[in-house]
Amino acid sequence: MHRKRHEIEEQELPGLKYFKALSGLLEKLHEVGCQRDRAGNRLLPMDQYVSLLLLYMFNPICTSLRSLPQASERKKVQKKLGVPRASLGSLSEATTVFDSQQMVQVIAELGPQLQPLAVPDKLQDLPGILTAVEGTLLKTLPRITWALWLDDRHKAVKNHIHFEILKGVPVAATLTDGNGNEKDVLEAHLQAGRIYVMDRGYAKYDLLQQILDHDSSFVNRIRDNYVGEVIEERPISTEGQATGIVRDRLLHLGSDPRCRDLAGPVRVIEVRCTPHPKRVPTGRGGPEQSETLAIATDLVDLEADVIALIFPHRWTIEIFFRFYKHILGYRPLLSYKRNGIELQTYAAILACMLISRWTGRKPTRRTFEMLCWYFTGLASEEELLAHLQRLQKIG
Repeated sequence: MHRKRHEIEEQELPGLKYFKALSGLLEKLHEVGCQRDRAGNRLLPMDQYVSLLLLYMFNPICTSLRSLPQASERKKVQKKLGVPRASLGSLSEATTVFDSQQMVQVIAELGPQLQPLAVPDKLQDLPGILTAVEGTLLKTLPRITWALWLDDRHKAVKNHIHFEILKGVPVAATLTDGNGNEKDVLEAHLQAGRIYVMDRGYAKYDLLQQILDHDSSFVNRIRDNYVGEVIEERPISTEGQATGIVRDRLLHLGSDPRCRDLAGPVRVIEVRCTPHPKRVPTGRGGPEQSETLAIATDLVDLEADVIALIFPHRWTIEIFFRFYKHILGYRPLLSYKRNGIELQTYAAILACMLISRWTGRKPTRRTFEMLCWYFTGLASEEELLAHLQRLQKIG
């Protein structure tokens, strides 16, 4: 016997006014895909579709694609989000009509509106935007035939994220199949004016040169057994020694001086750390770690202790992945097409940015839960505002 479908009521959809701030940003999406609508009968433009995706992200009452037509029937949703009643057919067709890449510009425009988080003073005036890059696997259903990974029964998509460290939010994402190469994806999406903070999986010297060619910088952990032609051994300050720095040198990386992928010398700083043996039983965890971390950078004029301070902040992207995969990522996929999954992924990024904009803090499980309680009517606006004020005091 099938369980009776839950009918969404007006009182289960409060708090929609918080989405009004996005209306101006989403307006530019209104005409996307309209060139295909020669009959002039499309009633659900892209900006309204994205609004419904965000409603789906924040309201646990909406549990599937079929719940969105129900939500769109509510007068409060139509008034606050400016959307008409959306049919299931229109929502299904949206994943083939609307180009997901159009949302990238919306994300880019929302980013500057976010306030930096509280960070050490030494990271305030850097010559670029600190940007951590990393890819994470999102396991999918076998029916997503394009998401190659292990075999026909084990498929996954890989989400390659660009994460602004000082704001605590993702600002770009690229979706590939599970075998997508992270270095190739980064090379194809490099921007100017950034300091890319990367782990040793990105330690490819010609990629570092590409970063420099795009007028950006890098702080990249490299393998402990790196080799190169030493040009200068730099003295370590008292503050640097207190930070754990054991070596600061300028060198040409690579063993063959005739075939250098990096055109010029780079700086390598070695920082003392706690060694971790390789986890042999599972075969995971990467190569065994020595007693020092080797960090390569082109930022030769910064104090060594500032470089040593930058790299640990790369772990903020790992914390975000935990939030993204276990909180926002738990939402069922609304589409199995690549473009449809990208639309949902970009909506999740917008959701994270909205949390940061509303709270002035990076997204957390507790804040997301409070917002969900508010959007489902289990928490009042006074309780939500009290929660946000507590966050401001903590910050």
